[in-house]
Amino acid sequence: MSEQSGSSSDQRERTELPIERGFPIERVNEIAEKEGRARMYYRPIYTMHKWWARRLGCVFRAISLYTLLDDPEKVSVFEPGQKGNTLASYGDDADGESDLDVASMLERVDMTNPESLWELYPKDIRVEDKKILDPFMGGGTSLVEASRFGAEVVGNDLNPVAWFVTKKELEAGQTDVEELKEAFEQVKEEVADEITQYYKTPCPNGDHDADVMYNFWVKELDCVSCGHTVPLFKDYRVAAGRYENEGKYNVHCPSCEAVTLVDDWQSECMCNDCGHDFIPKEGNVSRSKYTCPDCGQKYGITDAIQEQGGFDLRLYALEYYCEHCDAAGENKSAYKGYKRIEETDITLFEEVKQEWEESPGLHEYVPDEDIPPGHMTSERNPVFDHGYSKWADMFTERQLYSLSKLLKAIEAVEDKNIREFLLLAFSDSIRYNSTFVTYNNGYNKADHSFKQNSFVPTTDPVENNVWGTKFGSGSFSAIWDKLLNGVEYANSPSERYVKDGETEKATGFPAIDSDFTLSLGDARQLEAENEFDAVITDPPYYDNVMYSEVSDFFYVWLKPLLEGEYDGFAAEKTPRAESIVTNPFLDKTAEDFEREIGQAFAAIRKALKKDGTLAFTYHHSDSESWGELLESLCNAGFEVTAAYPLTADINKFITGEAVSFDIAIVARPIEDTQAASWNSLRREIYRTARRTRQQLEENRDLSRGDIGVMEMGACFREYSKHHGKVQRDGEIMDAKEVVQEIYGIIQEASDIGVEDVLIDLLDTPNPSFDDVNKLCRGTNATPEDLKETCLYNQDDGFELGTWDNEKRQAYIQERVNGDGGDHLSNLDKLQFLRHRYEKGQAVQNYVEKWDIDDDLRELAGRLADVTEDDTYTRVLGDRDITSY
Repeated sequence: MSEQSGSSSDQRERTELPIERGFPIERVNEIAEKEGRARMYYRPIYTMHKWWARRLGCVFRAISLYTLLDDPEKVSVFEPGQKGNTLASYGDDADGESDLDVASMLERVDMTNPESLWELYPKDIRVEDKKILDPFMGGGTSLVEASRFGAEVVGNDLNPVAWFVTKKELEAGQTDVEELKEAFEQVKEEVADEITQYYKTPCPNGDHDADVMYNFWVKELDCVSCGHTVPLFKDYRVAAGRYENEGKYNVHCPSCEAVTLVDDWQSECMCNDCGHDFIPKEGNVSRSKYTCPDCGQKYGITDAIQEQGGFDLRLYALEYYCEHCDAAGENKSAYKGYKRIEETDITLFEEVKQEWEESPGLHEYVPDEDIPPGHMTSERNPVFDHGYSKWADMFTERQLYSLSKLLKAIEAVEDKNIREFLLLAFSDSIRYNSTFVTYNNGYNKADHSFKQNSFVPTTDPVENNVWGTKFGSGSFSAIWDKLLNGVEYANSPSERYVKDGETEKATGFPAIDSDFTLSLGDARQLEAENEFDAVITDPPYYDNVMYSEVSDFFYVWLKPLLEGEYDGFAAEKTPRAESIVTNPFLDKTAEDFEREIGQAFAAIRKALKKDGTLAFTYHHSDSESWGELLESLCNAGFEVTAAYPLTADINKFITGEAVSFDIAIVARPIEDTQAASWNSLRREIYRTARRTRQQLEENRDLSRGDIGVMEMGACFREYSKHHGKVQRDGEIMDAKEVVQEIYGIIQEASDIGVEDVLIDLLDTPNPSFDDVNKLCRGTNATPEDLKETCLYNQDDGFELGTWDNEKRQAYIQERVNGDGGDHLSNLDKLQFLRHRYEKGQAVQNYVEKWDIDDDLRELAGRLADVTEDDTYTRVLGDRDITSY
């Protein structure tokens, strides 16, 4: 269970952890695939408040399991729900003892079979004397998961919003759910009626009012040419038809303003109210310009906003729910539907607008700060050009009135902990209650403001019912229910896992009762020294998300109640210059990021015990990223001891650039490195790569891409023992150079090419660009090779270049026409023949012309097998087809 790690003669022997010898990525990904689509069921504690690029709980639970368990004498295993009974006294049979042997389980973990420890995943595991740090805690997932193993956890983050979110997650398990419910009822009694009175509308089915779920607004500008008022509709969709009207579409008539039901919003239709003919998909906005419907003038929207000193906002439709009609047994489409705006709706808004203007005491609860300039606000989606200058500009007067009323009522709750949970729900609800919220027409619900993790002004915002009614997403009451689920989970956690292909659920885990310390600060300024057994974290990645800029949206609303209570809530905005991220607005470059993340790794190295472990997840894209990461780690005094692929980050955050996939890196402090020539190290790396690949191929059911990542990790382990002392031709090689060489070594030793990668992609359910990257890793193929040969494209979502793909057809046809097939690959030939056969065109002359050798026939067989289409083989040998 131990090995001499590192190269210094005085470096003491240290225990090799399970995570360094193997990691069950197959089992983790089984859960991750499901948890990523249903976080609210798997781990609702992490849905209590938005945080960006949040890792899945199952990933950090698995990392903690394989990192924290090293000494079997300090590990206790309990059956969830059987308080006080360890598995030594509680077996599968009622009175028998379990044959569980933790020491043996730890010993058996290796690269070829890492799953001996996996049977502990759904158990209640407790470890003694472990102190864990996450210096980039963000949404707190790593700390919550490590705390469930009984570890003392310490978190740090530069961002006060992250600090507050994590604090409440770690306090949730010791919070009384009934007290939360009582406090909610107190707030409800105080303000619910005052807020909801302004979200009423005459019911279209009788002489009574219905509740407004969503108000639909549109921005308007004056035409610069003729002065006509131009409503900025991209199209006239309101929402898809539901219930009895499923398959139809609710659209807004530009003539009479009615909401009318049509069969197809993309074709010409007639308004059922006024008879006006129009095509709903043809609005007045295309990209960044409007077209005046009166004179045809085209003009830039932001130019017009600047020239006219802003824009007007007009209410044009709403979605309602009528409790009266529901109780009376009306059809669903009658008691829950869409309608045009009436005069009473406009009057009601004017009333709340006046109420807001005449309530100066409420204004102190609304942020009055200017929106700070930055990459997200000034460059990526310049909000200032759209007429926004203060945070309050992002809200209607009705929203400001409702939110300030709600915040004032929350402030009056006496219990500090309970008050903070109400504030947490309030903060999360803000993202559903601004004029940056859009309506998801297909799913009939509001999307939140950060769908693109940026500030994206919209021309047709939807205004939520701030308090909420029986239906609808994003209201305060709906977000509160979500928060309660999180607290209930923290009081009695559960664990979902996959067994024999079926999802099972273990319940009865003890409440999250953590010994934790959280601090606000720069990870590079950590003061701890030789203190932590492990650092488990998810560090920032280049320009993935500008956390400081987007989190300001929450910060300015949290500040009125938290300023004076906690450090970090006195400034006008969250820290930016200190953030470790590339930021063009602040002239922070990739080189700055590499230097700063290296400084953070150095501080982590100092904070760890000499035999401590750094385990972290990372967004990885290419060989350059590998090199930069390895350089930073090794310069900080670490050796990489393992690397594993993960497919756990379901949502990607770089628009227009796909992050290939995610990896887990394991590293340990190293005191010194040994000198080595590149020639000798190259031979060792070659042997390591081949041995690793052979072991994995023989013993694990992994994709080539997954194997390639682990192969790279094993090679990095060899290199990091010699970092800074590897000589080639008298020169010291840096990590980036070595990574490029390792790539070459792995690829040279591989016979896997483009055709093999395509077949694997054809055998992959719902393949994506991530799969292209993963499957190319460790092969002779690159994503660029596949793209250049049109074997995939991303013009309109990801699409494989199969035989019936138009771009792939054009690529092959150009070569057939150009040189008679001299430059055609076997794959080109087979797809060309398959396409001609489908079109009823002769293929025999091509079969006779080309050299039909064993390689071509073998490829045809593989294609036939993976696609279940034997035409590939028949076009090469069946007369009835080849002469067709």
